[in-house]
Amino acid sequence: MQLSAFSHRPFVLYWLARFCATFAVQIIAVAVAWQVYDLTRDPLDLGIIGMVQFLPMLLLVLVTGSVADRYGHRLVMLVSLIVQVLCAAGIFLFAWRGLTTPMPIFVALTVLAVARAFFGPASQALVVYLVPKHDFANAVGWNSSAWQVASIVGPVAGGLLYGVAATVAYGTSAVILAVATVLMVMIPSTPPPAEIRRITFASLFDGLWFIRKHKLVLGAISLDLFAVLLGGAVALLPIYARDILQLGPWGLGFLRAAPGIGAVLTAALLATNPVRDHAGRILLVFVGLFGLFTVGFGSSTTAWWSIVLLALIGAADMVSVVIRETLLQLWTPDEVRGRVNAVNMVFLGASNELGEFRAGMMAAWIGVVPAVVFGGVGAVGVAVVWALLFPSLRDARYLDGRKE
Repeated sequence: MQLSAFSHRPFVLYWLARFCATFAVQIIAVAVAWQVYDLTRDPLDLGIIGMVQFLPMLLLVLVTGSVADRYGHRLVMLVSLIVQVLCAAGIFLFAWRGLTTPMPIFVALTVLAVARAFFGPASQALVVYLVPKHDFANAVGWNSSAWQVASIVGPVAGGLLYGVAATVAYGTSAVILAVATVLMVMIPSTPPPAEIRRITFASLFDGLWFIRKHKLVLGAISLDLFAVLLGGAVALLPIYARDILQLGPWGLGFLRAAPGIGAVLTAALLATNPVRDHAGRILLVFVGLFGLFTVGFGSSTTAWWSIVLLALIGAADMVSVVIRETLLQLWTPDEVRGRVNAVNMVFLGASNELGEFRAGMMAAWIGVVPAVVFGGVGAVGVAVVWALLFPSLRDARYLDGRKE
C-alpha cells in the first residue's frame, strides 16, 4: 500500500490519534473482562459488559451522526477523547483502591460507550477534510489499518499489562488516550459543512427508511446482525482462558487478538482478489462457515487449536463485513449516507456487544460450552433461513447492483 496519505501532516496526526484511541480501548476491554470474571466468576457479568457498551450506541444512534455534522467532526472527536481519558482514569482509581463489586466498572464502561458512540461517526467523516481528493482512497485504506492493527496488538498488550497489575493496564490506557487527545488538538480546524441541516425526526429516520425499502441491503445487514449475535463468543474468552484452556491474562490477550489476525489477513486477500461475482451466495456461505468455526471453538480444549479457530472466525466474519460495507457504500445515495452509516454502526454494535450479553446470559443458564456451541449452530441456521427469506440477497451477483 502506498504512503501518499502520510505526506499530509493533519492525516498523520489523525491516524496516530485514532490508533492510540483504539489501542487503549482494546487494553481496557481485555483487562476489564479478566478482572470482572476474576472478581465474580459469573458468566452473566461478562455479558453485562457487552450490554452496557451496546445500549448507549443504540439510544444515541439517531443523533451521533447529525451532531458530528452540525458541531464539527474534530470538536466531537476531541470532546469524546477527553471523556475517554476520564473514564480510563476512573477505572484506574477503582482498581487502585480495590473492588468488591463490578458495578463501578459497569458505570465507567457505560460512559465510555457514550463517548465512543460519538467518536465513531465523527472519525469516519473527518478523513475527507485531511487529504486531497487524489489521496483520499489511500487515506481510507490506512484509516482502516489503524483499527485493524490496534485490534491485534491491543489485546495482547492488555493481557501482558494486566499480568503485571490491573492498575498498570488501566494507567497505560489512560496515558495513551491522553496522547491521542493531544494529537487531536494539534490537527488544524476543519471547515464547517457547506450546509447545516436542522436536525429533525424525519431526517434522523431517513437511514432507517432507506434500509427498510431496499430488501437486499436489509437482508445483508440483518444477516450479519443475527449471525454474530448468535455466534459471538468473545465475551466468554476469559472463562476459556482461565478455566478451560488453563491460560493466564496473556493467553486471554492472544485469544482476543486471534480474530483480528484472521480478519487482517483476509482483508489483504480481498484487497487483491475482490469478490467479483455471486456476492450473495459467498456472503451466505461464509456466514455459515462463521457458525461452524464457532462450534469448533466452543468444543475445543486445546489452546493452539482454539487460537486457529478464532482466527478462522475472524476471517469468515471479514468476508461478510466487506460485502456488507461495499453494498452500503455503493447503493446508498450521498444525501442519506451519513445516517445510513450511523444505523450500520448500531448493527455492528448490536452484533458484537449484544451478542456478548446473549453469550453471557446463556452461559450462566446452560453452561459455557453449550452456550457457544448453540450460538454457532444458530449462526448456521440463520444463513439457511436468510437464503430462503431474501432471495434477492441469495441471487445477488454483483455488489454494485448491475445484475442480480
